[in-house]
Amino acid sequence: MMRLHNLRPRPGSRHRVKRLGCGESSGHGKTSGKGHKGQKARSGGSIRLGFEGGQMPLIRRLPKRGFSNAAFHKNYAIVSLTDLNGFKAGAVVNEEVLRESKLVRGDVAGIKILGGGELKHALTIEVDKVSASAREKINKAGGTINLRDGRATKPVESGNVDPTTQEKPAEAPTKATAKKRSTRLGQASRAKPKKKRSRER
Repeated sequence: MMRLHNLRPRPGSRHRVKRLGCGESSGHGKTSGKGHKGQKARSGGSIRLGFEGGQMPLIRRLPKRGFSNAAFHKNYAIVSLTDLNGFKAGAVVNEEVLRESKLVRGDVAGIKILGGGELKHALTIEVDKVSASAREKINKAGGTINLRDGRATKPVESGNVDPTTQEKPAEAPTKATAKKRSTRLGQASRAKPKKKRSRER
């Protein structure tokens, strides 16, 4: 029966302590197994991990690469207008419908419609992004676009300038700038040219 007083270590787990510095005949005398001189032979002397004696260490010789936004990259599922012709006129096309029709698969951050081909009939499209050419063709076919962030795109007639890119008219000068200009003009008109005086000899 095993009790606390008869516990013994596992055979082979404990070894006899190596006796050092007991003369040259002991087999571990004189230098006590540390070799001759040098940093490793000194008591307390140690070398940090990766140190190569002053040589450029491997960790510094390997090429380094900078910061990358790959971890934050968003992958969008691409759907062209020709793929949308398979739906009935007036149908609502969203991510659920596109996944059921196998046009969108896998884990994606959103859906983007590209303007490849022509849209034959009007559809209500609810996606994340729409290219400029696709937006123009969808509006031309009488369809509507509802972006998933809550924005609804207005129909843009062909040939018209996109209101987002249209240049704003030049703003009229404010009262402060008008006063500064008037004071500068007044100072310029008051300044009279100095007459040259002839020096008497």
